[in-house]
Amino acid sequence: MPCYHQARAVHIIQQLKNCKDFIFAISTHANLFKSGLLNDTITTNHLLNSCLRFRRIQYAHHLFDEMHGPNVVSWTSLMSGYVNMGRPQSALWLYTKMSESEVSPNGFTLATVINSCSILADLKTGKMVHAHVQILGLQGNLVVCSSLVDMYGKCNDVDGARMVFDSMSCRNVVSWTAMIAGYAQNGKGYEALEVFREFSSYMMERPNHFMLASVINACASLGRLVSGKVTHGAVIRGGYELNDVVASALVDMYAKCGSFLYSEKVFRRIRNPSVIPYTSMIVGAAKYGLGKLSLELYEEMTDRKVMPNDVTFVGILHACSHSGLVDEGLGLLNSMHEKHGVMPDVRHYTCVVDMLSRVGRLDEAYKLAKSIRVNPNEGALLWGTLLSSSRLHGRVDIAVEASKWLIEYNQQVAGAYVTLSNTYTLAGEWENAHSLRTEMELVGVHKEPGCSWIEIKDSIYVFYAGDLSCERRDEVISLLRELERRMMERGCVGGSTGLVFVDVEQEVKEKIVGLHSERLALAFGLISIPKGVTIRVMKNLRICSDCHEAFKLISKIVERDFVVRDVNRFHHFKDGSCTCRDFW
Repeated sequence: MPCYHQARAVHIIQQLKNCKDFIFAISTHANLFKSGLLNDTITTNHLLNSCLRFRRIQYAHHLFDEMHGPNVVSWTSLMSGYVNMGRPQSALWLYTKMSESEVSPNGFTLATVINSCSILADLKTGKMVHAHVQILGLQGNLVVCSSLVDMYGKCNDVDGARMVFDSMSCRNVVSWTAMIAGYAQNGKGYEALEVFREFSSYMMERPNHFMLASVINACASLGRLVSGKVTHGAVIRGGYELNDVVASALVDMYAKCGSFLYSEKVFRRIRNPSVIPYTSMIVGAAKYGLGKLSLELYEEMTDRKVMPNDVTFVGILHACSHSGLVDEGLGLLNSMHEKHGVMPDVRHYTCVVDMLSRVGRLDEAYKLAKSIRVNPNEGALLWGTLLSSSRLHGRVDIAVEASKWLIEYNQQVAGAYVTLSNTYTLAGEWENAHSLRTEMELVGVHKEPGCSWIEIKDSIYVFYAGDLSCERRDEVISLLRELERRMMERGCVGGSTGLVFVDVEQEVKEKIVGLHSERLALAFGLISIPKGVTIRVMKNLRICSDCHEAFKLISKIVERDFVVRDVNRFHHFKDGSCTCRDFW
């Protein structure tokens, strides 16, 4: 290139870097064409990036097509532009076109393409790109490998993510964050916390807000309050407490760990909460049966011009369902699209089915459920909700229909069999209950065992229904017997509304209920946790009505309060009552 053209190119490049509007970029394009500099790839790449900076992807692609010799920077820039515009599929298409050219991808190209696969959760294409990484000898590239870890995690292949992570000779905070997030997002909270411990032990770098948010989410999924508080300390030390994503994760974590007051404290410290923390608070309040508070938060956010999204409406409808606010819930459902442009989907209708069912309007709920077209995965929650409610209200006819749907589509099969058996039993239809249990044995369906756990000083103690091989066994049994005696003195006699007993003696029923996992966990908590500290029990199934009544009475007998998180919601027992007001 002649000196004059070279100097002019340098001048134009500097102008493009400082360019403040798209009109200047267009005029520069015209000047490049007139001066013949459009054939200079480096200069044209700067123009291409200017167009992408102004989000003019079509113009950028048109410019790219005019280039006589686009290089790897040209291809990568356009791919990145498509990703930033929310069009990862176009980036992948462009990558296939690049493979047909003479230009080879570099690490940044592959990282961009892998990111596209992450967004699309396209594991098949991601594995193909991973093969290209190895062919090109870039398996030691830090940026590429970190992108692969992230891609495998987002495609639900945590083993693939771990394989890449373990193969890395050099890691940074991004690669560690990707591995932790991969575990947290795939329900492997323990593994996520373990990787975070490794990071804290071996790395000199401080965790960033993305990593801390993932760790907090892992604590939330496990109900690990102590670990959550420790991570909150790291958040404060890092200066991330007011970060929207981190604050929302903290709100969610404290709510899921049975400390809703802490959720409120964290939330109220956010200066201008966006839809994410508002939604976390609404969902948290819903889980505690605080429907009125959820509605107040919803009104507050709309008054502040914060637009609710589809998840917000799932939370608010869930809150109405768990608080018996049917009229309010139906009004919100009808206003979703009209006022906020959010189209109701199967998740929202499932909440409405639950809402109607809980107040005994089962015929309306059943009619609504039958009118909704769902795939098997979506329908599992819908029909499972209806089945559970029909059992509580003794509607055998609807329970049978709901069970048939779940069994036919191979969804929640064990739960469907057990709940239907419960329904038959409560209705006194012993023969049907017996035949159903026999059918379960023939097809090899087994009920998920009841399991509860409790956290004490960052250690987790797990208890299973009927299993007395637990910590401090003799003390636990002795305390349970003492509590049983004191409850009987107060007129409490174990019932059979929460289990499938079929037809057993009352003494046997009481013995079985007394060994439910949540009672074992509570007894252990009472002998291990000092007075004045709230006992928090987590349970994998719905707490049965017998244990619920017992826990209310025990809270009065021992003059302590405790929180139980079951599969549906939270129950805060204090002074002989529960925050759910027996509506769960």
